[in-house]
Amino acid sequence: MPDKAIADKTDPQVRRWIARELAAAAPRGPSLIITVWGDAIAPHGGAVMLSGLIRLLAPLGMNERRVRTSIFRLAREGWLTSTPVGRRSLYRLSSDGARRFERAYRRIYVPRDDRWDDTWEIAVIAGIAPTRQRHLREELRWEAFGQLAPGIYARPTDPRAQPPRLSKGTVDERAILSFRARDDERMFANSLASAVPRAWELAGVAADYRRFLLRFGTVIDRFRSATAERHAPEQCFVVRTLLIHEYRRVLLRDPQLPAALLPLDWPGVAAYALCRDFYRLTHRAAERHLMATLEGADGPLPPAHPAFYARFGGLDDGPPAAQSVSSSSSSSSSSP
Repeated sequence: MPDKAIADKTDPQVRRWIARELAAAAPRGPSLIITVWGDAIAPHGGAVMLSGLIRLLAPLGMNERRVRTSIFRLAREGWLTSTPVGRRSLYRLSSDGARRFERAYRRIYVPRDDRWDDTWEIAVIAGIAPTRQRHLREELRWEAFGQLAPGIYARPTDPRAQPPRLSKGTVDERAILSFRARDDERMFANSLASAVPRAWELAGVAADYRRFLLRFGTVIDRFRSATAERHAPEQCFVVRTLLIHEYRRVLLRDPQLPAALLPLDWPGVAAYALCRDFYRLTHRAAERHLMATLEGADGPLPPAHPAFYARFGGLDDGPPAAQSVSSSSSSSSSSP
Protein backbone atom coordinates (compact mmCIF):
# COMPACT_ATOMS: atom_id res chain seq x y z
CA MET A 1 0.00 0.00 0.00
CA PRO A 2 1.31 3.51 -0.77
CA ASP A 3 2.33 5.61 2.21
CA LYS A 4 0.49 8.80 3.16
CA ALA A 5 3.04 11.12 1.53
CA ILE A 6 2.56 9.41 -1.82
CA ALA A 7 -1.21 9.11 -1.42
CA ASP A 8 -1.43 12.85 -0.80
CA LYS A 9 0.10 13.45 -4.24
CA THR A 10 -2.63 11.64 -6.14
CA ASP A 11 -4.53 13.81 -8.58
CA PRO A 12 -8.31 13.58 -7.99
CA GLN A 13 -9.04 14.20 -11.67
CA VAL A 14 -6.73 11.37 -12.70
CA ARG A 15 -8.28 9.15 -10.01
CA ARG A 16 -11.75 9.80 -11.43
CA TRP A 17 -10.53 9.15 -14.98
CA ILE A 18 -9.06 5.78 -13.93
CA ALA A 19 -12.29 4.81 -12.17
CA ARG A 20 -14.37 5.70 -15.23
CA GLU A 21 -12.09 3.80 -17.58
CA LEU A 22 -12.10 0.65 -15.46
CA ALA A 23 -15.88 0.82 -15.07
CA ALA A 24 -16.50 1.41 -18.76
CA ALA A 25 -13.99 -0.99 -20.30
CA ALA A 26 -12.20 -3.19 -17.79
CA PRO A 27 -9.39 -5.07 -19.56
CA ARG A 28 -9.52 -8.86 -19.68
CA GLY A 29 -7.33 -10.36 -16.95
CA PRO A 30 -4.90 -12.48 -19.02
CA SER A 31 -4.50 -9.78 -21.65
CA LEU A 32 -3.79 -7.12 -19.02
CA ILE A 33 -1.18 -9.34 -17.36
CA ILE A 34 0.48 -9.84 -20.76
CA THR A 35 0.74 -6.05 -21.05
CA VAL A 36 2.14 -5.62 -17.54
CA TRP A 37 4.67 -8.41 -18.04
CA GLY A 38 5.99 -7.05 -21.31
CA ASP A 39 5.89 -3.40 -20.34
CA ALA A 40 7.03 -3.50 -16.72
CA ILE A 41 8.28 -6.90 -15.54
CA ALA A 42 10.39 -8.16 -18.46
CA PRO A 43 12.94 -5.31 -18.15
CA HIS A 44 13.52 -6.37 -14.52
CA GLY A 45 14.47 -9.96 -15.28
CA GLY A 46 10.99 -11.23 -16.12
CA ALA A 47 10.35 -13.19 -12.89
CA VAL A 48 8.18 -12.08 -9.94
CA MET A 49 6.52 -13.53 -6.89
CA LEU A 50 2.78 -13.96 -7.32
CA SER A 51 2.01 -12.10 -4.10
CA GLY A 52 3.62 -8.90 -5.39
CA LEU A 53 1.85 -9.20 -8.73
CA ILE A 54 -1.47 -9.38 -6.90
CA ARG A 55 -0.63 -6.11 -5.11
CA LEU A 56 0.51 -4.46 -8.34
CA LEU A 57 -2.69 -5.28 -10.22
CA ALA A 58 -5.12 -4.29 -7.46
CA PRO A 59 -5.37 -0.60 -8.57
CA LEU A 60 -6.24 -1.88 -12.05
CA GLY A 61 -9.41 -3.49 -10.71
CA MET A 62 -8.12 -7.05 -10.40
CA ASN A 63 -8.73 -8.85 -7.13
CA GLU A 64 -6.64 -11.79 -5.92
CA ARG A 65 -8.94 -14.46 -7.30
CA ARG A 66 -8.99 -12.88 -10.75
CA VAL A 67 -5.19 -12.55 -10.81
CA ARG A 68 -4.67 -16.18 -9.79
CA THR A 69 -7.18 -17.43 -12.36
CA SER A 70 -5.56 -15.37 -15.12
CA ILE A 71 -2.04 -16.47 -14.16
CA PHE A 72 -3.02 -20.14 -14.15
CA ARG A 73 -4.58 -19.72 -17.58
CA LEU A 74 -1.45 -18.07 -19.00
CA ALA A 75 0.68 -20.86 -17.54
CA ARG A 76 -1.59 -23.47 -19.08
CA GLU A 77 -1.33 -21.72 -22.46
CA GLY A 78 2.47 -21.76 -22.30
CA TRP A 79 3.16 -18.08 -21.64
CA LEU A 80 4.46 -18.49 -18.09
CA THR A 81 6.17 -21.10 -15.92
CA SER A 82 6.09 -21.32 -12.13
CA THR A 83 8.68 -22.30 -9.54
CA PRO A 84 7.87 -22.91 -5.86
CA VAL A 85 9.83 -20.71 -3.45
CA GLY A 86 8.97 -21.99 -0.01
CA ARG A 87 5.20 -21.73 0.24
CA ARG A 88 5.00 -19.08 -2.47
CA SER A 89 5.23 -19.14 -6.26
CA LEU A 90 7.66 -17.40 -8.61
CA TYR A 91 6.40 -16.86 -12.16
CA ARG A 92 8.54 -16.13 -15.19
CA LEU A 93 8.15 -16.09 -18.96
CA SER A 94 8.49 -19.40 -20.72
CA SER A 95 10.93 -19.53 -23.64
CA ASP A 96 8.00 -19.53 -26.07
CA GLY A 97 6.37 -16.67 -24.19
CA ALA A 98 9.61 -14.66 -24.36
CA ARG A 99 9.74 -15.15 -28.14
CA ARG A 100 6.19 -13.90 -28.54
CA PHE A 101 6.87 -10.90 -26.28
CA GLU A 102 9.99 -9.92 -28.17
CA ARG A 103 8.22 -9.54 -31.49
CA ALA A 104 5.16 -7.74 -30.10
CA TYR A 105 6.94 -5.28 -27.84
CA ARG A 106 9.64 -4.33 -30.30
CA ARG A 107 6.84 -2.92 -32.44
CA ILE A 108 5.61 -0.79 -29.54
CA TYR A 109 8.83 0.88 -28.44
CA VAL A 110 11.14 1.06 -31.47
CA PRO A 111 10.79 4.27 -33.52
CA ARG A 112 9.37 3.81 -36.99
CA ASP A 113 11.77 3.62 -39.93
CA ASP A 114 9.86 4.50 -43.08
CA ARG A 115 12.66 3.77 -45.54
CA TRP A 116 11.46 1.33 -48.19
CA ASP A 117 13.04 0.07 -51.40
CA ASP A 118 9.68 -0.57 -53.14
CA THR A 119 10.06 -4.36 -52.98
CA TRP A 120 7.50 -6.83 -51.61
CA GLU A 121 7.75 -10.22 -49.97
CA ILE A 122 5.20 -12.59 -51.52
CA ALA A 123 3.95 -15.89 -50.08
CA VAL A 124 1.88 -18.24 -52.24
CA ILE A 125 0.11 -21.05 -50.40
CA ALA A 126 -1.18 -24.18 -52.11
CA GLY A 127 -2.71 -27.43 -50.95
CA ILE A 128 -3.85 -26.27 -47.50
CA ALA A 129 -6.82 -27.98 -45.92
CA PRO A 130 -9.75 -25.57 -45.32
CA THR A 131 -9.60 -26.22 -41.57
CA ARG A 132 -6.09 -24.74 -41.47
CA GLN A 133 -6.60 -21.84 -43.83
CA ARG A 134 -8.09 -19.51 -41.21
CA HIS A 135 -5.33 -20.21 -38.69
CA LEU A 136 -2.67 -19.70 -41.34
CA ARG A 137 -4.24 -16.40 -42.35
CA GLU A 138 -4.07 -15.18 -38.75
CA GLU A 139 -0.44 -16.29 -38.44
CA LEU A 140 0.50 -14.37 -41.58
CA ARG A 141 -1.40 -11.28 -40.41
CA TRP A 142 0.63 -11.42 -37.20
CA GLU A 143 3.69 -11.27 -39.47
CA ALA A 144 2.18 -8.17 -41.21
CA PHE A 145 1.16 -9.94 -44.43
CA GLY A 146 -1.98 -8.81 -46.21
CA GLN A 147 -4.09 -11.08 -48.38
CA LEU A 148 -4.07 -10.06 -52.05
CA ALA A 149 -6.17 -12.99 -53.24
CA PRO A 150 -7.00 -16.49 -52.01
CA GLY A 151 -3.71 -18.14 -51.16
CA ILE A 152 -1.59 -15.08 -52.04
CA TYR A 153 -0.12 -12.88 -49.30
CA ALA A 154 2.29 -9.93 -49.38
CA ARG A 155 4.05 -7.42 -47.18
CA PRO A 156 6.45 -4.56 -47.96
CA THR A 157 10.05 -5.66 -47.50
CA ASP A 158 11.49 -4.45 -44.20
CA PRO A 159 15.21 -5.19 -43.79
CA ARG A 160 14.81 -4.97 -39.99
CA ALA A 161 12.02 -7.55 -39.83
CA GLN A 162 12.65 -11.13 -38.81
CA PRO A 163 11.90 -13.82 -41.42
CA PRO A 164 8.31 -15.06 -41.07
CA ARG A 165 8.01 -17.81 -38.47
CA LEU A 166 4.85 -19.88 -38.33
CA SER A 167 3.88 -21.84 -35.26
CA LYS A 168 4.92 -25.47 -35.32
CA GLY A 169 2.26 -27.58 -36.98
CA THR A 170 0.48 -24.65 -38.64
CA VAL A 171 1.30 -25.80 -42.16
CA ASP A 172 3.92 -27.82 -44.02
CA GLU A 173 6.38 -25.17 -45.19
CA ARG A 174 6.86 -27.10 -48.42
CA ALA A 175 3.40 -25.84 -49.37
CA ILE A 176 4.63 -22.21 -49.27
CA LEU A 177 6.33 -20.55 -52.23
CA SER A 178 8.02 -17.30 -51.23
CA PHE A 179 9.85 -14.67 -53.27
CA ARG A 180 10.41 -10.93 -53.59
CA ALA A 181 8.80 -8.76 -56.26
CA ARG A 182 8.62 -5.19 -57.49
CA ASP A 183 5.89 -3.34 -59.36
CA ASP A 184 6.50 -3.02 -63.09
CA GLU A 185 4.40 -0.31 -64.70
CA ARG A 186 5.09 -1.74 -68.16
CA MET A 187 2.97 -4.83 -67.48
CA PHE A 188 -0.49 -4.13 -66.03
CA ALA A 189 -2.36 -1.09 -64.76
CA ASN A 190 -2.85 -2.46 -61.25
CA SER A 191 0.12 -2.39 -58.90
CA LEU A 192 0.78 -4.13 -55.61
CA ALA A 193 0.54 -0.73 -53.93
CA SER A 194 -2.98 -0.25 -55.33
CA ALA A 195 -4.05 -3.44 -53.50
CA VAL A 196 -3.22 -2.03 -50.06
CA PRO A 197 -6.81 -0.93 -49.17
CA ARG A 198 -8.25 -4.39 -49.75
CA ALA A 199 -5.29 -6.36 -48.39
CA TRP A 200 -5.23 -4.56 -45.03
CA GLU A 201 -8.13 -3.13 -43.00
CA LEU A 202 -6.56 0.31 -42.71
CA ALA A 203 -9.84 2.20 -42.24
CA GLY A 204 -10.66 0.18 -39.12
CA VAL A 205 -7.15 0.59 -37.72
CA ALA A 206 -7.25 4.35 -38.34
CA ALA A 207 -10.58 4.60 -36.51
CA ASP A 208 -9.11 2.69 -33.56
CA TYR A 209 -6.13 5.06 -33.43
CA ARG A 210 -8.43 8.10 -33.40
CA ARG A 211 -10.49 6.63 -30.56
CA PHE A 212 -7.24 5.94 -28.70
CA LEU A 213 -6.10 9.56 -29.08
CA LEU A 214 -9.47 10.87 -27.91
CA ARG A 215 -9.57 8.49 -24.94
CA PHE A 216 -6.10 9.26 -23.56
CA GLY A 217 -5.41 12.79 -24.73
CA THR A 218 -7.17 14.59 -21.88
CA VAL A 219 -5.68 12.60 -19.00
CA ILE A 220 -2.19 12.89 -20.45
CA ASP A 221 -2.61 16.65 -20.72
CA ARG A 222 -3.33 16.54 -16.99
CA PHE A 223 0.06 14.93 -16.37
CA ARG A 224 1.78 17.42 -18.66
CA SER A 225 0.42 20.27 -16.55
CA ALA A 226 2.12 18.96 -13.38
CA THR A 227 5.79 18.98 -12.46
CA ALA A 228 7.61 15.65 -12.28
CA GLU A 229 7.68 15.81 -8.47
CA ARG A 230 3.88 15.90 -8.35
CA HIS A 231 3.34 12.71 -10.33
CA ALA A 232 1.92 10.06 -8.00
CA PRO A 233 3.90 6.85 -8.73
CA GLU A 234 0.87 4.55 -8.57
CA GLN A 235 -1.16 6.76 -10.90
CA CYS A 236 1.75 6.94 -13.33
CA PHE A 237 1.96 3.17 -13.39
CA VAL A 238 -1.80 2.63 -13.76
CA VAL A 239 -2.31 5.18 -16.54
CA ARG A 240 0.84 3.98 -18.36
CA THR A 241 -0.41 0.40 -18.17
CA LEU A 242 -3.84 1.29 -19.55
CA LEU A 243 -2.19 3.42 -22.25
CA ILE A 244 0.22 0.71 -23.41
CA HIS A 245 -2.46 -1.96 -23.11
CA GLU A 246 -4.76 -0.13 -25.50
CA TYR A 247 -1.92 0.96 -27.80
CA ARG A 248 -0.74 -2.65 -28.02
CA ARG A 249 -4.25 -3.78 -28.93
CA VAL A 250 -4.47 -1.29 -31.80
CA LEU A 251 -0.86 -1.67 -32.90
CA LEU A 252 -1.06 -5.43 -33.30
CA ARG A 253 -3.74 -4.85 -35.95
CA ASP A 254 -1.57 -2.25 -37.69
CA PRO A 255 0.64 -3.75 -40.43
CA GLN A 256 2.95 -0.74 -40.01
CA LEU A 257 3.23 -0.10 -43.71
CA PRO A 258 5.81 2.37 -45.04
CA ALA A 259 4.66 5.98 -45.11
CA ALA A 260 4.54 5.86 -48.93
CA LEU A 261 1.63 3.40 -48.70
CA LEU A 262 -0.37 5.23 -46.01
CA PRO A 263 -2.75 8.22 -46.10
CA LEU A 264 -1.06 11.54 -45.38
CA ASP A 265 -3.09 12.02 -42.18
CA TRP A 266 -2.35 8.53 -40.78
CA PRO A 267 -3.18 8.76 -37.02
CA GLY A 268 -0.71 6.05 -36.01
CA VAL A 269 2.02 8.73 -36.02
CA ALA A 270 0.19 10.82 -33.40
CA ALA A 271 -0.61 7.72 -31.31
CA TYR A 272 3.07 6.74 -31.15
CA ALA A 273 4.04 10.32 -30.17
CA LEU A 274 1.42 10.32 -27.39
CA CYS A 275 2.82 7.10 -25.90
CA ARG A 276 6.39 8.33 -26.25
CA ASP A 277 5.68 11.64 -24.53
CA PHE A 278 3.79 10.06 -21.63
CA TYR A 279 6.43 7.38 -21.14
CA ARG A 280 9.19 9.97 -21.01
CA LEU A 281 7.16 12.12 -18.63
CA THR A 282 6.35 9.43 -16.07
CA HIS A 283 8.70 6.45 -16.37
CA ARG A 284 10.79 7.28 -13.28
CA ALA A 285 7.74 7.63 -11.02
CA ALA A 286 6.19 4.44 -12.46
CA GLU A 287 9.46 2.58 -11.86
CA ARG A 288 9.49 3.68 -8.21
CA HIS A 289 6.02 2.20 -7.75
CA LEU A 290 7.03 -1.02 -9.48
CA MET A 291 10.17 -1.50 -7.38
CA ALA A 292 8.28 -0.81 -4.16
CA THR A 293 5.55 -3.33 -4.98
CA LEU A 294 7.17 -6.34 -6.68
CA GLU A 295 9.82 -8.78 -5.55
CA GLY A 296 11.76 -11.67 -7.02
CA ALA A 297 12.93 -14.94 -5.51
CA ASP A 298 15.76 -13.21 -3.62
CA GLY A 299 13.98 -10.04 -2.57
CA PRO A 300 13.85 -6.75 -4.51
CA LEU A 301 13.75 -6.86 -8.29
CA PRO A 302 16.95 -6.09 -10.20
CA PRO A 303 17.10 -2.62 -11.75
CA ALA A 304 15.72 -2.24 -15.25
CA HIS A 305 17.95 -3.45 -18.04
CA PRO A 306 19.64 -0.52 -19.87
CA ALA A 307 17.63 -1.41 -23.00
CA PHE A 308 14.55 -0.20 -21.11
CA TYR A 309 15.88 3.36 -21.31
CA ALA A 310 16.17 3.11 -25.10
CA ARG A 311 12.41 2.75 -25.48
CA PHE A 312 10.68 5.30 -27.69
CA GLY A 313 14.00 6.54 -28.98
CA GLY A 314 15.44 7.18 -25.49
CA LEU A 315 14.04 8.15 -22.10
CA ASP A 316 15.61 11.47 -21.06
CA ASP A 317 19.08 10.90 -19.55
CA GLY A 318 19.00 7.08 -19.42
CA PRO A 319 19.31 4.80 -16.38
CA PRO A 320 20.32 6.18 -13.01
CA ALA A 321 24.11 6.03 -12.66
CA ALA A 322 23.92 3.73 -9.64
CA GLN A 323 21.87 1.22 -11.64
CA SER A 324 23.53 1.24 -15.05
CA VAL A 325 26.32 -1.18 -14.15
CA SER A 326 24.42 -3.55 -11.89
CA SER A 327 21.45 -3.88 -14.24
CA SER A 328 23.47 -5.44 -17.01
CA SER A 329 24.66 -8.25 -14.76
CA SER A 330 21.60 -8.78 -12.58
CA SER A 331 18.85 -8.77 -15.23
CA SER A 332 18.45 -12.07 -17.00
CA SER A 333 16.43 -10.83 -19.94
CA SER A 334 16.57 -7.66 -21.98
CA SER A 335 13.69 -5.27 -22.43
CA PRO A 336 11.45 -6.43 -25.25
